[in-house]
Amino acid sequence: MRHCLIGAFATSAAVVFAAGTVTAQDTVNVGFILPMTGPVASVGKQVSAGAQLYVQQHGNSVAGKNIELLIRDDSGVPDVAKRIAQEFLVNDKVAILGGGLTPSALAMAPLATEAKVPEVVVISGTSIVTERSPYIVRVSFTLGQSSGILGDWAAKNGSKRTVVIQSDWAPGAEAAAVFSDHFKKGGGEILDVVKVPLANPDFAPFLQRARDLNPDTLFVFVPASQAGTFAKQFVERGLDKSGIKLIGPGDITDDNDLPYMGDQMIGTITALNYSASHNSAMNKAYVAAFKKANDGLRPNFISLGGYDGMHLIYEALKKTNGSTNGANLIEAMKGLAWESPRGPMSIDPETRDVVQNIYLRKVEKIEGELYNNEFATFEAVKDPLKEAKRVAN
Repeated sequence: MRHCLIGAFATSAAVVFAAGTVTAQDTVNVGFILPMTGPVASVGKQVSAGAQLYVQQHGNSVAGKNIELLIRDDSGVPDVAKRIAQEFLVNDKVAILGGGLTPSALAMAPLATEAKVPEVVVISGTSIVTERSPYIVRVSFTLGQSSGILGDWAAKNGSKRTVVIQSDWAPGAEAAAVFSDHFKKGGGEILDVVKVPLANPDFAPFLQRARDLNPDTLFVFVPASQAGTFAKQFVERGLDKSGIKLIGPGDITDDNDLPYMGDQMIGTITALNYSASHNSAMNKAYVAAFKKANDGLRPNFISLGGYDGMHLIYEALKKTNGSTNGANLIEAMKGLAWESPRGPMSIDPETRDVVQNIYLRKVEKIEGELYNNEFATFEAVKDPLKEAKRVAN
């Protein structure tokens, strides 16, 4: 297997894995569209690294077909993602698309439907994404999976008065809404929902506003790429010493940033589908291999979108005996179950959404480094918003 970097421009970088000369009929092109540059570049790089690691470990041949993994940069801009998707489908004859951030995944959805090409969502956690095309399958997470569990836990564990701080975009609104619903059903009170601009956020004034309301708990959702900035300003405003409990989806203590956040984050409670300290033999091997391949970089939950996305693609191709018919691939993906470094997971055959364990974690120092130490497991969690719709119907 050789690695070829194709293109060096922000919107056209591509990584190709190929082995020798093969005919077009023997090759399956898989096109991932990720934010490799811009404010959320760390997210794209984690997914890319996870996908590349899977190919390195499992080879680039499946069911008699050569796999070429193409990775191109949309900088997190949905119009760019749509253009690249069109180029992938028309010029590169891509058989499977990989969708990134929510706006980009949504922009790609009509093209996946029209071309009848599967779109494997590897980053977005917004519930509605899988409903935008019958050709979308998600391997990442939904924000409701973590936020609902955290709302229930907080209400049962001493939180009575909570302020919500959320990034002002669809994922932030969804995380806040699901948390608030579960927290209030448990008897808690939401004092305020504070919305922070997504672009170039300055959290300091919003943190001060939250502190002035004298809550016992602060629920926060910010994108993983902004976790470091949030942590810094959380300390600067003195909230780490205020007695206010800090909780949120795992984005706020993302493994990509946690080692650099400082001891003030110790004790922070989060809920998520993965921690780099997850105690399984498979995960320990994954973390070691990921660090070795990426200059010591610690894998985070986003990286598994790439790793498990490629696993889903490989297993679906095995079931179709190498056929790239879109409808057949989607049917092959429905109901697939496997063991991941994150734990057991599967694809809901009805919703095409990921079903997985969600873990409650506490930031602790382990062998001199900060980690999210899992202390409770909620098994086989489905997207709560889709489950609510199913029950209502």
